[in-house]
Amino acid sequence: MDFTGRVWGATTAEREAHYPCDGLLTVPHEGWTRAVDVAAPCATVFRWVRQLTIAPYSYDWIDFRGRKSPDRLTPDPAPLAVGQRFLVFDLVDFATDKHLTGVLPEAPARRYGQMAVSYVVIPHGDGCRLLVKVVSESRRPLLRRLQQRLLACGDLVMMRKQLLTLKKYAERDAGAGVG
Repeated sequence: MDFTGRVWGATTAEREAHYPCDGLLTVPHEGWTRAVDVAAPCATVFRWVRQLTIAPYSYDWIDFRGRKSPDRLTPDPAPLAVGQRFLVFDLVDFATDKHLTGVLPEAPARRYGQMAVSYVVIPHGDGCRLLVKVVSESRRPLLRRLQQRLLACGDLVMMRKQLLTLKKYAERDAGAGVG
């Protein structure tokens, strides 16, 4: 059991794997990995990951100012584009049905340190694995490192909810032939 907030649901191999966000930071960093099995096709899961460009799918009362994240896919979404916002990140790379990768913009990075994230969809059995890797600046004074630990634990709570919500919707849609 990891009590540092760095891991949830990820295997040792998944924690050690290379992700698109690895190498994006210019400072020493640490990684946080979260993962969940989803009984749905990768294309359906990725379509739900794309919804992160419009809503957080976590505890909406905290990170969406009380608005409800949509429980249905947005029809005909705009094409993904580098520079597009998703969650608190700017999209820097993507591959359809495979991953979205972003970096924290400059202003929040000054406060929280440099961060990058990859949401990755990997075929697994009859469904897929939805993995998220966050890399976060680690070279900081003691007080900032403590803040980082709290951020990792808070992020774990929010991201666990997010991944379980995306899983629920993707599995529902796969069962209904949507996506």
